[in-house]
Amino acid sequence: MPADQAGEPEELSPAARRLYAYAVERHAFGEAEATAALGVRAAAAITELAAAHLLQRAPGGAPDRWSAVAPRAAAARALAPLTLLVRETHDEMDRLRGRLETLVPAYEAGTAHRDLSGPGRLELVTDLGAVRGLIAELAASCERELLTSQPGGGRPLETLEESIGRDESLLARGVRMRTIYQHTARYSRPTAAYVERVTALGAQVRTLGDGLMRMLVFDAHTGLMAVPDRSGAALVVREPGVVHFMTAAFERSWLGARPFPVTVSPDAARSISDELRQTIVRLLSEGLEDKVIARRLGMSERTCQRHIAGIMRAVGAKSRFQAGFLLSTHPAPVPERAPEAEAEAAPDHA
Repeated sequence: MPADQAGEPEELSPAARRLYAYAVERHAFGEAEATAALGVRAAAAITELAAAHLLQRAPGGAPDRWSAVAPRAAAARALAPLTLLVRETHDEMDRLRGRLETLVPAYEAGTAHRDLSGPGRLELVTDLGAVRGLIAELAASCERELLTSQPGGGRPLETLEESIGRDESLLARGVRMRTIYQHTARYSRPTAAYVERVTALGAQVRTLGDGLMRMLVFDAHTGLMAVPDRSGAALVVREPGVVHFMTAAFERSWLGARPFPVTVSPDAARSISDELRQTIVRLLSEGLEDKVIARRLGMSERTCQRHIAGIMRAVGAKSRFQAGFLLSTHPAPVPERAPEAEAEAAPDHA
């Protein structure tokens, strides 16, 4: 049956529908009979129904005699070539998988004896698809613990959907999993829903205001870290000393981080918001630009500017430059939070 632009089968024409209803009430019919009964020439409708396998030549009758075919039988006939193609494709996939599986022992033996003194200790992977494939491979072979540090506030829904199955498989195998987000991730509903699922399986998740580096560490053996100004790229680290540094950095952040609750009480939200504003005061006094501060804290630039405006009012500054100078010489207390600002604490891109 022909397909339309949306990929769905085309509807039968009204004439073909009328002819099919006429046909199913008879054992067989001819074109002339149908034309006389329906009042229009039936040739085009017969061709359309025959192409859809809904009409067939009447058995034992004249060549111009037709009979109706049940819709399910017509579907089976129409789909037979596609069913065969799918079966052949699955067979070819199984054969290819089998051929590649024969190389697994050689690969595992080679990686076990790989010379770690060469350039393989550090590897730059610039293709996002390759990075995702590498993460899936490392996760599948992870046996003890996965450490994850994810700055930037709430994570995109598609990223969470991609990782949830992999993470649940890890936890089901008994692998320990610890993750650190930034405080702003608490206000992301998809992130909170993800955290609820993985913590129910034993994962531990905490949040921190600032100072996170994006990285993953598998079994304290292999690390992946983000590459500045190279979106989607990752540096693969197998050098033991560097992996140890990454692990130690994670542990320091972990000690200062707070548990990620799946529900945020008003007091907890106020405490986190006050901590965020204290951090903004510190970064503002260092002379950082709004967009840099927003990126450091995993929030939108608009929300960051709203906090900065409140800080400027608190210190009586007329400009950002003046606020930075005043804060660097006479640090000011955190201003009272504006009632309407609390709902905006989440990053707009989350």
